[in-house]
Amino acid sequence: MDCEMILLDVTDKMDKTIENLQKRFTTVRAGRANPSSLDGIVVEYYGSMTPLKQLATISVPEARQLLIKPFDKSALGAIEKAILTSNLGYNPGNDGETIRIVIPELTEERRRELAKQVKSLAEEAKVSIRNIRHDAMEDVKKAELPEDEEKGMEKDIQDMVNDYNKRIEKELKEKEQELLTV
Repeated sequence: MDCEMILLDVTDKMDKTIENLQKRFTTVRAGRANPSSLDGIVVEYYGSMTPLKQLATISVPEARQLLIKPFDKSALGAIEKAILTSNLGYNPGNDGETIRIVIPELTEERRRELAKQVKSLAEEAKVSIRNIRHDAMEDVKKAELPEDEEKGMEKDIQDMVNDYNKRIEKELKEKEQELLTV
């Protein structure tokens, strides 16, 4: 693998890490209804675990309310059970046709919990970046470059790691600000 390929590969992987972090941050709710907060929910449907978004449409009729309309009404009970056991703190209301979730106001304690949660997500992203750096450094060594070129590559990779860590910190600060603002 040549120098440019290694750097392109590192950039691609680190970009994906940032995208994944942003996606995971959207699942952490900040007091507003967000259908993506239900992305991680899987429902036992006819014996197999199925993502909720494959079983129902999820809409936001009001700022702090989610409406779940299943394609098959027989799945209502299973969807409700999956939401209750999801540990999101939601209390679904089943009217026989749809499930409504009123998003409760976030307490100060819950806001701090969510802030800790996003901190750990950011830390996972940093670990991922470090792993990408480690793999890239291995690739540089395997490339058997002249010593000065190898040192230059290692410096370039470390600079990229520093830049991506700053981006993760920026994303984290924005999300914490969003969570802690009443």
